[in-house]
Amino acid sequence: MSAAAALRSRLTQSLEQLRLRLASPDVSVQLALLGLLCGLLTALVVAAFRLLIELSQQHLIGMSRPDDYVSLPDWARLALPVLGGLGCALVLYRLGPREREVGINHVLVRLGYYQGRLPASHLLAQFAGGALAIVSGHSVGREGPGVHLGAATSSLLGQSLDVPNNTLRSLIACGTAAAIAASFNTPLAGVVFAMEVVMMEYTIFGFVPVILAAVTATVLIRLIFGSAAVFAVGDLELVSLLELPYLLLVGLAFGALAGTFVLSLQYVTRRAQGRPLWLRLLLAGLTGGLIGLWLPQTMGIGYDSLNQALAGQLGIGLALALLVGRLVASVAAVGLGIPGGLIGPTLVMGAAGGLLCGSLAQAVAPAHTSAPGFYALIGMATMMGAVLQAPLAALISMLELSGNHNILLPGMLTVVTAMLVNRRVFGRPPVHVGLVQLLGMDYRNDPVSQSLRRIGVASAMERSLQLTGPRLTRAEAQEMLSHKPLWLLIRDGERRDSVLAAADLARHLSETEGAPDESIDLLNIPGTRLQAVSVSLLASLQEAYEALGGGKFDAAVVQNEVAPGRLRVYGVLTREQIDKAYR
Repeated sequence: MSAAAALRSRLTQSLEQLRLRLASPDVSVQLALLGLLCGLLTALVVAAFRLLIELSQQHLIGMSRPDDYVSLPDWARLALPVLGGLGCALVLYRLGPREREVGINHVLVRLGYYQGRLPASHLLAQFAGGALAIVSGHSVGREGPGVHLGAATSSLLGQSLDVPNNTLRSLIACGTAAAIAASFNTPLAGVVFAMEVVMMEYTIFGFVPVILAAVTATVLIRLIFGSAAVFAVGDLELVSLLELPYLLLVGLAFGALAGTFVLSLQYVTRRAQGRPLWLRLLLAGLTGGLIGLWLPQTMGIGYDSLNQALAGQLGIGLALALLVGRLVASVAAVGLGIPGGLIGPTLVMGAAGGLLCGSLAQAVAPAHTSAPGFYALIGMATMMGAVLQAPLAALISMLELSGNHNILLPGMLTVVTAMLVNRRVFGRPPVHVGLVQLLGMDYRNDPVSQSLRRIGVASAMERSLQLTGPRLTRAEAQEMLSHKPLWLLIRDGERRDSVLAAADLARHLSETEGAPDESIDLLNIPGTRLQAVSVSLLASLQEAYEALGGGKFDAAVVQNEVAPGRLRVYGVLTREQIDKAYR
Protein backbone atom coordinates (compact mmCIF):
# COMPACT_ATOMS: atom_id res chain seq x y z
CA MET A 1 0.00 0.00 0.00
CA SER A 2 1.35 3.43 -0.95
CA ALA A 3 1.89 6.16 1.62
CA ALA A 4 -1.01 8.18 0.17
CA ALA A 5 -3.35 5.20 0.33
CA ALA A 6 -2.29 4.48 3.91
CA LEU A 7 -2.94 8.10 4.86
CA ARG A 8 -6.40 8.01 3.26
CA SER A 9 -7.17 4.79 5.11
CA ARG A 10 -6.16 6.26 8.47
CA LEU A 11 -8.15 9.43 7.76
CA THR A 12 -11.22 7.37 6.84
CA GLN A 13 -10.92 5.35 10.04
CA SER A 14 -10.51 8.51 12.13
CA LEU A 15 -13.60 10.10 10.58
CA GLU A 16 -15.56 6.91 11.15
CA GLN A 17 -14.59 6.88 14.83
CA LEU A 18 -15.54 10.56 15.05
CA ARG A 19 -19.01 9.85 13.62
CA LEU A 20 -19.57 6.98 16.04
CA ARG A 21 -18.49 9.17 18.96
CA LEU A 22 -20.66 12.11 17.91
CA ALA A 23 -23.76 9.90 17.71
CA SER A 24 -23.95 9.97 21.50
CA PRO A 25 -26.17 12.66 23.07
CA ASP A 26 -23.46 13.43 25.64
CA VAL A 27 -20.96 16.23 25.18
CA SER A 28 -17.52 15.33 23.86
CA VAL A 29 -14.27 17.11 23.23
CA GLN A 30 -14.80 16.59 19.50
CA LEU A 31 -18.24 18.24 19.57
CA ALA A 32 -16.89 21.11 21.66
CA LEU A 33 -14.13 21.71 19.12
CA LEU A 34 -16.66 21.62 16.30
CA GLY A 35 -18.72 24.21 18.17
CA LEU A 36 -15.68 26.45 18.45
CA LEU A 37 -14.99 26.07 14.73
CA CYS A 38 -18.63 26.88 13.93
CA GLY A 39 -18.33 30.08 15.96
CA LEU A 40 -15.19 31.10 14.11
CA LEU A 41 -16.60 30.45 10.63
CA THR A 42 -19.95 32.06 11.43
CA ALA A 43 -18.30 35.20 12.79
CA LEU A 44 -16.26 35.55 9.60
CA VAL A 45 -19.35 35.18 7.40
CA VAL A 46 -21.46 37.57 9.51
CA ALA A 47 -18.60 40.09 9.62
CA ALA A 48 -18.31 39.94 5.82
CA PHE A 49 -22.10 40.41 5.56
CA ARG A 50 -22.03 43.43 7.86
CA LEU A 51 -19.02 45.00 6.13
CA LEU A 52 -20.66 44.56 2.73
CA ILE A 53 -23.75 46.40 3.98
CA GLU A 54 -21.89 49.27 5.67
CA LEU A 55 -19.34 49.81 2.90
CA SER A 56 -22.09 49.75 0.27
CA GLN A 57 -24.12 52.32 2.17
CA GLN A 58 -21.16 54.66 2.53
CA HIS A 59 -19.34 54.22 -0.77
CA LEU A 60 -22.09 53.24 -3.21
CA ILE A 61 -25.00 55.29 -1.90
CA GLY A 62 -22.88 58.09 -0.43
CA MET A 63 -24.05 58.13 3.19
CA SER A 64 -21.81 59.85 5.70
CA ARG A 65 -22.36 56.93 8.06
CA PRO A 66 -24.18 53.59 7.82
CA ASP A 67 -27.99 53.59 7.95
CA ASP A 68 -28.26 57.37 7.51
CA TYR A 69 -31.26 57.39 5.16
CA VAL A 70 -32.51 60.69 6.61
CA SER A 71 -29.73 62.52 4.76
CA LEU A 72 -30.75 61.17 1.35
CA PRO A 73 -32.85 63.25 -1.09
CA ASP A 74 -36.51 62.42 -1.59
CA TRP A 75 -36.03 60.74 -4.96
CA ALA A 76 -33.37 58.41 -3.53
CA ARG A 77 -35.57 57.34 -0.61
CA LEU A 78 -38.31 56.42 -3.07
CA ALA A 79 -36.12 54.81 -5.71
CA LEU A 80 -33.81 52.76 -3.49
CA PRO A 81 -36.42 50.34 -2.06
CA VAL A 82 -38.00 49.89 -5.49
CA LEU A 83 -34.67 49.10 -7.15
CA GLY A 84 -33.69 46.96 -4.18
CA GLY A 85 -36.89 44.95 -4.43
CA LEU A 86 -36.34 44.33 -8.13
CA GLY A 87 -32.71 43.45 -7.43
CA CYS A 88 -33.74 40.90 -4.79
CA ALA A 89 -36.25 39.46 -7.26
CA LEU A 90 -33.47 39.08 -9.83
CA VAL A 91 -31.15 37.38 -7.32
CA LEU A 92 -33.81 34.94 -6.17
CA TYR A 93 -35.23 34.33 -9.66
CA ARG A 94 -31.85 33.35 -11.10
CA LEU A 95 -31.44 30.76 -8.35
CA GLY A 96 -34.73 29.03 -9.10
CA PRO A 97 -37.86 28.45 -6.96
CA ARG A 98 -36.30 25.81 -4.69
CA GLU A 99 -33.35 28.00 -3.73
CA ARG A 100 -35.43 31.02 -2.71
CA GLU A 101 -36.08 29.94 0.86
CA VAL A 102 -34.15 32.09 3.32
CA GLY A 103 -34.17 33.27 6.91
CA ILE A 104 -35.04 31.66 10.21
CA ASN A 105 -38.14 30.08 8.66
CA HIS A 106 -35.90 28.19 6.24
CA VAL A 107 -33.71 26.97 9.10
CA LEU A 108 -36.77 25.62 10.94
CA VAL A 109 -38.01 23.84 7.82
CA ARG A 110 -34.61 22.25 7.26
CA LEU A 111 -34.44 21.14 10.88
CA GLY A 112 -37.91 19.65 10.77
CA TYR A 113 -37.89 18.00 7.35
CA TYR A 114 -34.30 17.70 6.10
CA GLN A 115 -32.37 16.65 9.22
CA GLY A 116 -30.66 20.01 9.35
CA ARG A 117 -29.08 19.85 5.89
CA LEU A 118 -28.97 23.42 4.60
CA PRO A 119 -27.78 23.82 0.99
CA ALA A 120 -25.03 26.22 -0.10
CA SER A 121 -27.23 27.77 -2.82
CA HIS A 122 -29.68 29.07 -0.20
CA LEU A 123 -26.77 30.55 1.76
CA LEU A 124 -25.64 32.49 -1.31
CA ALA A 125 -29.18 33.72 -1.93
CA GLN A 126 -29.45 34.93 1.65
CA PHE A 127 -26.05 36.65 1.61
CA ALA A 128 -26.66 38.55 -1.61
CA GLY A 129 -30.40 39.15 -1.20
CA GLY A 130 -30.18 40.10 2.48
CA ALA A 131 -27.40 42.61 1.90
CA LEU A 132 -29.25 44.14 -1.06
CA ALA A 133 -32.48 44.41 0.95
CA ILE A 134 -30.84 46.23 3.86
CA VAL A 135 -28.65 48.50 1.71
CA SER A 136 -31.67 49.58 -0.35
CA GLY A 137 -33.50 50.70 2.80
CA HIS A 138 -36.17 48.05 3.30
CA SER A 139 -37.54 47.85 6.83
CA VAL A 140 -35.78 44.60 7.74
CA GLY A 141 -33.03 43.55 10.12
CA ARG A 142 -29.74 41.73 9.62
CA GLU A 143 -30.18 39.19 12.42
CA GLY A 144 -32.56 36.93 10.43
CA PRO A 145 -30.13 36.64 7.52
CA GLY A 146 -27.33 36.27 10.08
CA VAL A 147 -29.01 33.27 11.68
CA HIS A 148 -29.46 31.66 8.26
CA LEU A 149 -25.84 32.35 7.33
CA GLY A 150 -24.56 30.95 10.64
CA ALA A 151 -26.78 27.89 10.56
CA ALA A 152 -25.94 27.15 6.92
CA THR A 153 -22.21 27.64 7.44
CA SER A 154 -22.24 25.25 10.39
CA SER A 155 -24.47 22.75 8.58
CA LEU A 156 -22.17 22.73 5.56
CA LEU A 157 -19.20 22.11 7.86
CA GLY A 158 -21.01 19.13 9.37
CA GLN A 159 -22.05 17.82 5.97
CA SER A 160 -18.47 18.02 4.70
CA LEU A 161 -17.40 15.84 7.64
CA ASP A 162 -20.42 13.54 7.16
CA VAL A 163 -21.34 13.82 10.85
CA PRO A 164 -24.50 12.13 12.21
CA ASN A 165 -27.72 14.06 11.88
CA ASN A 166 -28.10 14.54 15.62
CA THR A 167 -24.72 16.30 15.59
CA LEU A 168 -25.79 18.35 12.58
CA ARG A 169 -28.63 19.74 14.69
CA SER A 170 -26.15 20.69 17.41
CA LEU A 171 -23.94 22.46 14.88
CA ILE A 172 -26.93 24.46 13.61
CA ALA A 173 -27.56 25.57 17.20
CA CYS A 174 -23.90 26.60 17.39
CA GLY A 175 -24.18 28.59 14.16
CA THR A 176 -27.39 30.27 15.32
CA ALA A 177 -25.91 31.30 18.67
CA ALA A 178 -22.74 32.54 17.00
CA ALA A 179 -24.76 34.57 14.47
CA ILE A 180 -26.84 36.35 17.12
CA ALA A 181 -23.74 36.90 19.25
CA ALA A 182 -21.90 38.35 16.24
CA SER A 183 -24.85 40.48 15.09
CA PHE A 184 -25.49 42.14 18.45
CA ASN A 185 -22.23 41.55 20.39
CA THR A 186 -24.30 39.52 22.89
CA PRO A 187 -22.84 36.04 23.58
CA LEU A 188 -25.30 34.93 26.27
CA ALA A 189 -28.31 36.14 24.30
CA GLY A 190 -27.02 34.18 21.32
CA VAL A 191 -26.99 30.97 23.35
CA VAL A 192 -30.49 31.49 24.74
CA PHE A 193 -31.86 32.56 21.34
CA ALA A 194 -30.52 29.40 19.71
CA MET A 195 -32.10 27.19 22.35
CA GLU A 196 -35.39 29.07 22.77
CA VAL A 197 -36.24 30.27 19.25
CA VAL A 198 -34.60 27.80 16.84
CA MET A 199 -34.00 24.53 18.70
CA MET A 200 -36.93 25.11 21.14
CA GLU A 201 -35.29 22.96 23.81
CA TYR A 202 -32.80 23.16 26.64
CA THR A 203 -30.27 20.42 27.38
CA ILE A 204 -27.37 20.57 29.81
CA PHE A 205 -24.91 18.88 27.44
CA GLY A 206 -26.19 20.86 24.47
CA PHE A 207 -25.07 24.15 26.04
CA VAL A 208 -21.34 23.37 25.96
CA PRO A 209 -20.62 23.57 22.19
CA VAL A 210 -23.19 26.35 21.76
CA ILE A 211 -21.54 28.49 24.45
CA LEU A 212 -18.12 27.94 22.88
CA ALA A 213 -19.49 28.98 19.49
CA ALA A 214 -21.05 32.16 20.90
CA VAL A 215 -17.91 33.12 22.82
CA THR A 216 -15.66 32.53 19.82
CA ALA A 217 -17.89 34.58 17.52
CA THR A 218 -18.12 37.43 20.02
CA VAL A 219 -14.36 37.61 20.51
CA LEU A 220 -13.73 37.75 16.78
CA ILE A 221 -16.44 40.36 16.17
CA ARG A 222 -15.05 42.54 18.97
CA LEU A 223 -11.61 42.34 17.41
CA ILE A 224 -13.08 43.58 14.11
CA PHE A 225 -15.74 46.10 15.20
CA GLY A 226 -14.83 46.90 18.81
CA SER A 227 -16.49 46.02 22.11
CA ALA A 228 -18.67 49.07 22.72
CA ALA A 229 -22.29 48.42 23.68
CA VAL A 230 -24.74 48.77 20.80
CA PHE A 231 -27.03 51.03 22.83
CA ALA A 232 -26.06 53.53 25.51
CA VAL A 233 -28.82 53.98 28.10
CA GLY A 234 -26.93 55.16 31.16
CA ASP A 235 -28.21 54.43 34.66
CA LEU A 236 -31.93 54.44 33.92
CA GLU A 237 -33.96 52.54 36.49
CA LEU A 238 -37.44 51.92 37.84
CA VAL A 239 -38.31 54.91 40.02
CA SER A 240 -41.07 53.33 42.09
CA LEU A 241 -42.73 49.96 42.62
CA LEU A 242 -46.00 51.82 42.22
CA GLU A 243 -45.27 51.73 38.47
CA LEU A 244 -45.78 47.96 38.36
CA PRO A 245 -49.58 48.12 37.88
CA TYR A 246 -49.05 50.53 35.02
CA LEU A 247 -46.37 48.24 33.57
CA LEU A 248 -48.93 45.46 33.63
CA LEU A 249 -51.13 47.63 31.41
CA VAL A 250 -48.10 48.31 29.20
CA GLY A 251 -47.66 44.56 28.83
CA LEU A 252 -51.30 44.19 27.79
CA ALA A 253 -50.90 46.95 25.20
CA PHE A 254 -47.76 45.38 23.77
CA GLY A 255 -49.49 42.01 23.63
CA ALA A 256 -52.14 43.59 21.44
CA LEU A 257 -49.47 45.29 19.33
CA ALA A 258 -47.52 42.04 18.90
CA GLY A 259 -50.69 40.14 18.02
CA THR A 260 -51.62 42.77 15.43
CA PHE A 261 -48.15 42.63 13.90
CA VAL A 262 -48.03 38.82 13.66
CA LEU A 263 -51.62 38.60 12.42
CA SER A 264 -50.94 41.20 9.72
CA LEU A 265 -47.71 39.49 8.70
CA GLN A 266 -49.43 36.13 8.36
CA TYR A 267 -52.28 37.70 6.37
CA VAL A 268 -49.94 39.38 3.87
CA THR A 269 -47.80 36.23 3.59
CA ARG A 270 -50.87 34.11 2.90
CA ARG A 271 -52.21 36.51 0.26
CA ALA A 272 -48.80 36.75 -1.41
CA GLN A 273 -48.47 33.01 -1.96
CA GLY A 274 -48.67 32.08 -5.60
CA ARG A 275 -48.11 35.63 -6.83
CA PRO A 276 -45.23 36.30 -9.26
CA LEU A 277 -41.96 36.94 -7.46
CA TRP A 278 -41.16 40.20 -9.27
CA LEU A 279 -44.64 41.58 -8.57
CA ARG A 280 -44.44 40.82 -4.85
CA LEU A 281 -41.02 42.38 -4.37
CA LEU A 282 -41.87 45.38 -6.55
CA LEU A 283 -44.93 45.99 -4.37
CA ALA A 284 -42.76 45.67 -1.26
CA GLY A 285 -40.33 48.21 -2.72
CA LEU A 286 -43.10 50.67 -3.59
CA THR A 287 -44.58 50.37 -0.10
CA GLY A 288 -41.22 50.86 1.59
CA GLY A 289 -40.28 53.72 -0.72
CA LEU A 290 -43.53 55.64 -0.22
CA ILE A 291 -43.34 55.27 3.56
CA GLY A 292 -39.63 56.20 3.48
CA LEU A 293 -40.46 59.29 1.41
CA TRP A 294 -42.82 60.38 4.18
CA LEU A 295 -40.76 59.11 7.12
CA PRO A 296 -37.11 58.19 6.38
CA GLN A 297 -36.65 56.82 9.91
CA THR A 298 -38.57 53.72 8.82
CA MET A 299 -35.81 52.75 6.39
CA GLY A 300 -32.92 50.39 7.10
CA ILE A 301 -32.07 48.73 10.40
CA GLY A 302 -33.03 51.76 12.49
CA TYR A 303 -30.38 51.85 15.21
CA ASP A 304 -30.32 55.68 15.10
CA SER A 305 -34.01 55.79 15.97
CA LEU A 306 -33.45 53.27 18.75
CA ASN A 307 -30.73 55.37 20.36
CA GLN A 308 -32.87 58.49 20.08
CA ALA A 309 -35.78 56.70 21.75
CA LEU A 310 -33.56 55.40 24.54
CA ALA A 311 -32.23 58.90 25.10
CA GLY A 312 -35.79 60.25 25.21
CA GLN A 313 -35.11 62.47 22.19
CA LEU A 314 -38.00 61.30 19.99
CA GLY A 315 -41.08 63.48 20.07
CA ILE A 316 -44.45 61.86 20.72
CA GLY A 317 -45.67 62.53 17.19
CA LEU A 318 -42.52 61.10 15.61
CA ALA A 319 -42.64 58.06 17.91
CA LEU A 320 -46.24 57.34 16.95
CA ALA A 321 -45.48 57.77 13.24
CA LEU A 322 -42.40 55.55 13.56
CA LEU A 323 -44.43 52.85 15.30
CA VAL A 324 -47.13 52.78 12.60
CA GLY A 325 -44.73 53.28 9.71
CA ARG A 326 -42.37 50.51 10.82
CA LEU A 327 -45.25 48.11 11.34
CA VAL A 328 -46.67 48.65 7.85
CA ALA A 329 -43.27 48.72 6.10
CA SER A 330 -42.00 45.61 7.90
CA VAL A 331 -45.18 43.64 7.27
CA ALA A 332 -44.97 44.54 3.58
CA ALA A 333 -41.26 43.72 3.29
CA VAL A 334 -41.19 40.42 5.16
CA GLY A 335 -44.68 39.28 4.17
CA LEU A 336 -44.08 39.88 0.46
CA GLY A 337 -40.76 38.03 0.48
CA ILE A 338 -37.90 40.51 0.96
CA PRO A 339 -35.02 38.35 2.31
CA GLY A 340 -34.46 40.23 5.58
CA GLY A 341 -35.07 39.70 9.29
CA LEU A 342 -37.88 40.98 11.47
CA ILE A 343 -36.20 41.23 14.89
CA GLY A 344 -34.64 44.62 14.09
CA PRO A 345 -37.98 46.21 13.09
CA THR A 346 -39.56 44.59 16.14
CA LEU A 347 -37.05 46.35 18.39
CA VAL A 348 -37.76 49.71 16.74
CA MET A 349 -41.51 49.28 17.17
CA GLY A 350 -40.95 48.28 20.78
CA ALA A 351 -38.81 51.32 21.48
CA ALA A 352 -41.31 53.70 19.89
CA GLY A 353 -44.24 52.10 21.71
CA GLY A 354 -42.36 52.11 25.00
CA LEU A 355 -41.47 55.78 24.60
CA LEU A 356 -45.15 56.60 24.08
CA CYS A 357 -46.10 54.67 27.22
CA GLY A 358 -43.35 56.39 29.21
CA SER A 359 -44.32 59.82 27.97
CA LEU A 360 -47.93 59.19 28.98
CA ALA A 361 -46.85 58.12 32.46
CA GLN A 362 -44.62 61.19 32.77
CA ALA A 363 -47.52 63.45 31.85
CA VAL A 364 -49.73 61.91 34.57
CA ALA A 365 -47.25 61.45 37.44
CA PRO A 366 -43.83 62.92 36.59
CA ALA A 367 -42.43 62.60 40.11
CA HIS A 368 -43.18 58.88 40.42
CA THR A 369 -42.45 57.66 36.91
CA SER A 370 -39.31 56.38 35.24
CA ALA A 371 -37.79 58.19 32.27
CA PRO A 372 -39.41 57.58 28.86
CA GLY A 373 -36.08 56.13 27.66
CA PHE A 374 -36.36 53.40 30.29
CA TYR A 375 -39.82 52.54 29.02
CA ALA A 376 -38.39 52.44 25.50
CA LEU A 377 -35.87 49.82 26.63
CA ILE A 378 -38.64 47.81 28.31
CA GLY A 379 -40.71 48.11 25.13
CA MET A 380 -37.89 46.66 23.04
CA ALA A 381 -37.66 43.57 25.23
CA THR A 382 -41.44 43.24 25.47
CA MET A 383 -42.14 43.46 21.76
CA MET A 384 -39.32 41.06 20.87
CA GLY A 385 -40.36 38.56 23.55
CA ALA A 386 -44.03 38.67 22.59
CA VAL A 387 -43.49 38.32 18.83
CA LEU A 388 -40.90 35.54 19.11
CA GLN A 389 -42.53 34.12 22.28
CA ALA A 390 -39.02 33.83 23.67
CA PRO A 391 -39.00 35.75 26.97
CA LEU A 392 -35.51 34.79 28.14
CA ALA A 393 -33.91 35.59 24.79
CA ALA A 394 -35.57 39.01 24.74
CA LEU A 395 -34.65 39.93 28.32
CA ILE A 396 -31.05 38.77 28.06
CA SER A 397 -30.64 40.51 24.70
CA MET A 398 -31.71 43.83 26.18
CA LEU A 399 -29.57 43.26 29.26
CA GLU A 400 -26.45 42.69 27.17
CA LEU A 401 -27.26 45.36 24.58
CA SER A 402 -27.79 48.07 27.19
CA GLY A 403 -25.61 46.89 30.08
CA ASN A 404 -28.46 47.93 32.38
CA HIS A 405 -29.67 45.21 34.77
CA ASN A 406 -32.52 47.42 36.01
CA ILE A 407 -34.63 46.25 33.08
CA LEU A 408 -35.03 42.73 34.44
CA LEU A 409 -37.75 43.20 37.08
CA PRO A 410 -40.16 45.37 35.06
CA GLY A 411 -39.23 43.61 31.83
CA MET A 412 -40.13 40.19 33.21
CA LEU A 413 -43.61 41.45 34.07
CA THR A 414 -44.28 43.13 30.72
CA VAL A 415 -42.75 40.39 28.55
CA VAL A 416 -44.76 37.60 30.13
CA THR A 417 -47.97 39.62 30.06
CA ALA A 418 -47.55 40.58 26.40
CA MET A 419 -46.66 37.03 25.42
CA LEU A 420 -49.77 35.65 27.11
CA VAL A 421 -51.98 38.17 25.34
CA ASN A 422 -50.45 37.37 21.96
CA ARG A 423 -50.68 33.63 22.57
CA ARG A 424 -54.06 33.32 24.27
CA VAL A 425 -56.11 36.33 23.18
CA PHE A 426 -54.86 36.55 19.59
CA GLY A 427 -54.10 32.83 19.31
CA ARG A 428 -50.77 33.45 17.56
CA PRO A 429 -47.89 30.94 17.74
CA PRO A 430 -44.23 32.12 17.70
CA VAL A 431 -43.94 34.22 14.57
CA HIS A 432 -41.48 31.97 12.72
CA VAL A 433 -43.40 28.81 13.56
CA GLY A 434 -46.59 30.44 12.30
CA LEU A 435 -44.93 31.41 9.01
CA VAL A 436 -43.65 27.84 8.57
CA GLN A 437 -47.16 26.53 9.16
CA LEU A 438 -48.44 28.78 6.36
CA LEU A 439 -46.22 26.72 4.04
CA GLY A 440 -48.25 23.65 4.98
CA MET A 441 -45.56 22.25 7.27
CA ASP A 442 -45.89 21.21 10.89
CA TYR A 443 -42.74 21.73 12.92
CA ARG A 444 -43.00 18.88 15.43
CA ASN A 445 -41.29 19.68 18.70
CA ASP A 446 -42.86 17.39 21.28
CA PRO A 447 -40.64 16.04 24.12
CA VAL A 448 -40.36 12.55 22.58
CA SER A 449 -39.21 13.91 19.22
CA GLN A 450 -36.74 16.23 20.94
CA SER A 451 -35.16 13.36 22.86
CA LEU A 452 -34.93 11.05 19.86
CA ARG A 453 -33.40 13.77 17.65
CA ARG A 454 -30.54 14.24 20.09
CA ILE A 455 -29.33 10.63 19.77
CA GLY A 456 -27.70 9.06 16.73
CA VAL A 457 -28.47 5.47 15.77
CA ALA A 458 -24.77 4.62 16.07
CA SER A 459 -24.86 5.16 19.84
CA ALA A 460 -27.90 2.90 20.40
CA MET A 461 -27.44 0.12 17.82
CA GLU A 462 -26.18 -3.38 18.58
CA ARG A 463 -22.94 -3.95 16.71
CA SER A 464 -22.60 -7.65 17.50
CA LEU A 465 -24.04 -9.25 14.39
CA GLN A 466 -23.13 -11.50 11.48
CA LEU A 467 -24.26 -11.08 7.89
CA THR A 468 -25.47 -14.24 6.19
CA GLY A 469 -27.59 -15.56 3.37
CA PRO A 470 -30.84 -17.45 4.00
CA ARG A 471 -29.18 -20.90 3.77
CA LEU A 472 -25.97 -22.29 5.29
CA THR A 473 -24.49 -25.60 6.42
CA ARG A 474 -24.13 -26.73 10.04
CA ALA A 475 -20.38 -26.16 9.82
CA GLU A 476 -20.92 -22.62 8.53
CA ALA A 477 -23.48 -21.98 11.24
CA GLN A 478 -21.11 -23.20 13.97
CA GLU A 479 -18.30 -21.07 12.56
CA MET A 480 -20.58 -18.01 12.56
CA LEU A 481 -21.71 -18.62 16.14
CA SER A 482 -18.09 -18.95 17.28
CA HIS A 483 -17.86 -15.14 16.93
CA LYS A 484 -20.63 -14.88 19.57
CA PRO A 485 -22.97 -12.50 17.70
CA LEU A 486 -26.26 -11.37 19.20
CA TRP A 487 -28.00 -10.98 15.85
CA LEU A 488 -27.91 -12.55 12.42
CA LEU A 489 -28.74 -10.31 9.49
CA ILE A 490 -30.34 -12.50 6.82
CA ARG A 491 -29.89 -10.80 3.48
CA ASP A 492 -31.75 -12.29 0.52
CA GLY A 493 -31.65 -10.41 -2.76
CA GLU A 494 -35.24 -11.44 -3.53
CA ARG A 495 -36.72 -10.52 -0.15
CA ARG A 496 -36.46 -7.76 2.39
CA ASP A 497 -33.78 -8.11 5.07
CA SER A 498 -34.75 -9.88 8.26
CA VAL A 499 -33.01 -10.20 11.60
CA LEU A 500 -32.78 -13.41 13.65
CA ALA A 501 -31.46 -13.72 17.19
CA ALA A 502 -28.27 -15.80 17.16
CA ALA A 503 -29.62 -17.67 20.19
CA ASP A 504 -32.40 -19.11 18.03
CA LEU A 505 -29.88 -20.61 15.61
CA ALA A 506 -27.82 -21.98 18.51
CA ARG A 507 -30.93 -23.61 19.98
CA HIS A 508 -31.81 -25.14 16.61
CA LEU A 509 -28.31 -26.63 16.29
CA SER A 510 -28.55 -28.05 19.81
CA GLU A 511 -31.98 -29.58 19.25
CA THR A 512 -30.95 -31.16 15.93
CA GLU A 513 -27.55 -32.40 17.09
CA GLY A 514 -26.68 -35.66 15.34
CA ALA A 515 -28.94 -34.89 12.38
CA PRO A 516 -27.52 -35.24 8.88
CA ASP A 517 -25.27 -32.37 7.85
CA GLU A 518 -27.75 -30.66 5.59
CA SER A 519 -28.51 -27.07 4.62
CA ILE A 520 -30.21 -24.93 7.27
CA ASP A 521 -32.92 -22.54 6.10
CA LEU A 522 -32.73 -19.55 8.47
CA LEU A 523 -36.07 -18.30 7.21
CA ASN A 524 -37.87 -21.46 8.36
CA ILE A 525 -36.18 -22.64 11.58
CA PRO A 526 -38.08 -21.93 14.82
CA GLY A 527 -37.36 -18.44 16.07
CA THR A 528 -38.49 -14.85 15.96
CA ARG A 529 -37.56 -13.04 12.80
CA LEU A 530 -37.75 -9.26 12.68
CA GLN A 531 -38.61 -7.59 9.40
CA ALA A 532 -35.96 -4.96 8.85
CA VAL A 533 -35.64 -1.65 7.04
CA SER A 534 -32.35 0.10 6.26
CA VAL A 535 -31.33 3.43 7.84
CA SER A 536 -28.20 5.50 7.45
CA LEU A 537 -25.42 5.45 10.02
CA LEU A 538 -25.89 9.24 10.16
CA ALA A 539 -29.59 9.02 11.10
CA SER A 540 -31.02 10.02 14.46
CA LEU A 541 -33.28 7.80 16.54
CA GLN A 542 -36.19 9.98 15.41
CA GLU A 543 -35.48 9.06 11.79
CA ALA A 544 -35.08 5.40 12.68
CA TYR A 545 -38.37 5.45 14.59
CA GLU A 546 -40.15 6.99 11.61
CA ALA A 547 -38.50 4.46 9.26
CA LEU A 548 -39.98 1.60 11.30
CA GLY A 549 -43.35 2.88 10.14
CA GLY A 550 -45.48 2.57 13.25
CA GLY A 551 -45.21 -1.23 13.52
CA LYS A 552 -44.67 -2.11 9.87
CA PHE A 553 -41.05 -3.07 10.62
CA ASP A 554 -39.45 -4.39 13.79
CA ALA A 555 -35.78 -3.53 13.31
CA ALA A 556 -33.51 -1.17 11.40
CA VAL A 557 -30.30 -2.24 9.71
CA VAL A 558 -27.74 0.53 10.18
CA GLN A 559 -25.48 0.93 7.17
CA ASN A 560 -23.50 3.52 5.28
CA GLU A 561 -21.91 3.90 1.87
CA VAL A 562 -18.12 3.57 2.27
CA ALA A 563 -17.41 3.65 -1.47
CA PRO A 564 -19.51 4.23 -4.59
CA GLY A 565 -21.99 1.36 -4.73
CA ARG A 566 -20.51 -0.32 -1.65
CA LEU A 567 -22.50 -0.42 1.60
CA ARG A 568 -21.15 -1.42 4.98
CA VAL A 569 -23.43 -2.77 7.70
CA TYR A 570 -22.64 -1.40 11.16
CA GLY A 571 -25.35 -2.81 13.39
CA VAL A 572 -28.98 -3.56 14.14
CA LEU A 573 -31.45 -1.33 15.97
CA THR A 574 -34.69 -2.76 17.32
CA ARG A 575 -37.77 -0.91 18.46
CA GLU A 576 -36.98 -1.98 22.03
CA GLN A 577 -33.51 -0.45 21.80
CA ILE A 578 -34.99 2.86 20.64
CA ASP A 579 -37.37 2.82 23.58
CA LYS A 580 -34.53 2.00 25.98
CA ALA A 581 -32.32 4.80 24.63
CA TYR A 582 -35.18 7.27 24.98
CA ARG A 583 -35.98 6.26 28.54
